[in-house]
Amino acid sequence: MVLNAGSSSLKFAIYGADAALAPLATGLVDRIGPEGRLHLQSPDGAALPTAPGPLSTHGEALETALESLRRAWPALSVAAVGHRVVHGGLAFEAPVRVTAAILEDLRAFIPFAPLHQPHNLAGIEAAMLAFPEAPQVACFDTAFHRSHPFVNDTFALPRAYFDKGVRRYGFHGLSYEYVSGELARRAPDLAAGRVVIAHLGNGASMCALKGGASVASTMGFSALDGLPMGTRCGQLDPGVVLYLLTEEGLSSEEASDLLYRQSGLLGLSGISNDMRELEASKAPEARDAIDYFTFRIRRELGAMAAALGGLDALVFCGGIGENSARVREEVCAPMGWLGLGVDPAANASGAGILSAPGAPVTVMVIPTNEERVIARATRDTARAAG
Repeated sequence: MVLNAGSSSLKFAIYGADAALAPLATGLVDRIGPEGRLHLQSPDGAALPTAPGPLSTHGEALETALESLRRAWPALSVAAVGHRVVHGGLAFEAPVRVTAAILEDLRAFIPFAPLHQPHNLAGIEAAMLAFPEAPQVACFDTAFHRSHPFVNDTFALPRAYFDKGVRRYGFHGLSYEYVSGELARRAPDLAAGRVVIAHLGNGASMCALKGGASVASTMGFSALDGLPMGTRCGQLDPGVVLYLLTEEGLSSEEASDLLYRQSGLLGLSGISNDMRELEASKAPEARDAIDYFTFRIRRELGAMAAALGGLDALVFCGGIGENSARVREEVCAPMGWLGLGVDPAANASGAGILSAPGAPVTVMVIPTNEERVIARATRDTARAAG
């Protein structure tokens, strides 16, 4: 079983515990909150019945999802449970079987990822209670980025802070691991070159890869940095934070809530954090929010290309990256100077290669699958641990 708790969603899946890791069912709790919806489906896409239950919080969503799986498979035997854990710090560079001591270590990273880490750890604790005999395996979003050079991981603060762990970590590593692996399978020549993957969803970031290894990420010390997101502000002058604290009188908790939960697409538009709703809206504020989102993607893409010394491929993934032809068009169209562009018909279909044949930069969509990365790591880690 795989549990993947995002900032506004809960993905879950069950796989056969064999070499093929055949998927048995996948599920999603979308828009956790008053409008939360639970979906459960078989591998062929057929909808499966779900259990009634509340979906207003991550905890409620997890309980309702587990109850749905128990009803669908009364004799379900869980051999191991894998979890997405957003922050592993510097100590955790590979998947690890969770013990009480490791769980306590992971709590220390809650201040680094307050929107995700508590939900990730709550999922582990709930799974320990539900499946006490099954090993629990934590897989880390930060691990993929540990190959960064010093200049891409440090801030210009006194070196002592870097040594204490105040540095850039990068996130969405499980997504990048899957997409980079798929790119290597589909187009090995491109994967060996200079690639930017844009993981665009309610959480959004970009990763620059050279020869398949991460060399730079838009996210930094926390999952707040870089691109604007559904409710997160993205890159921000630190002087703004000082102003909020000293002049506006916000407490640290109020400032955190503002930057993590009231900003981004939601704050800019005053309408929604959901790109689907913004694209459907005629309000100028919705247009402004989309414009800012795509502008920041272009700006960061230029920085990623500079870090790589050029660009061979741009790959879109994530809920927005995979489904919004409008966002992909508005990112690529103004960047013809970098060799970017999309074919309108291919972009509308949203599958495979979107750029015209012979284009200087190949533009692709590769749907991400963090759950399969977690499932594979969980199987291998549980077996290695005996």
